[in-house]
Amino acid sequence: MISSNDFRPGVSIVLDGSVWKVVEFLHVKPGKGSAFVRTTLKNVQSGKVMERTFRAGETVPQATLEKSTMQHTYKEGDEYVFMEMETYEEGRLSAAQIGDRVKYLKEGMEVNVVRWGEQVLEVELPNSVVLEVTETDPGVKGDTATGGSKPAIVETGAQIMVPLFITVGERIKIDTRDDKYLGRE
Repeated sequence: MISSNDFRPGVSIVLDGSVWKVVEFLHVKPGKGSAFVRTTLKNVQSGKVMERTFRAGETVPQATLEKSTMQHTYKEGDEYVFMEMETYEEGRLSAAQIGDRVKYLKEGMEVNVVRWGEQVLEVELPNSVVLEVTETDPGVKGDTATGGSKPAIVETGAQIMVPLFITVGERIKIDTRDDKYLGRE
């Protein structure tokens, strides 16, 4: 159990049978009445955001999350096979469990898998990955970094916007959080 006075951004709690992460909190002491804690919570499974007010000192169950490092070994059908780095056991995850960042997942990549009990809540990819451009319009002499952008498809199948001078075969660095081009590698 955790007291509402101990809420901080990133703390995970259990409400109505699901895990919620505290995004923001504000401890309020009004002139009359008792103090309370106003929070913004995000559901880890669905991504839904809600605001909720707790009495100061109210206790709620804290979610015990396990984080383990796993390496993506291969894809079999619709499932992605991962190897636990400490025990060398295999585990399988679907694209739905991994989320929308599955488009940056390539063989040999290490990820952090966050679990609540036996349920996979989140698969954390590195903040940036280096991938090879497999398809894009050809660059033309005179194209500059500030001259605009064009779509490019990388080796994992993801499509991102890159500067006009990027050509097929180049390795580029991509921010997996917001699908942005970071530079050449």
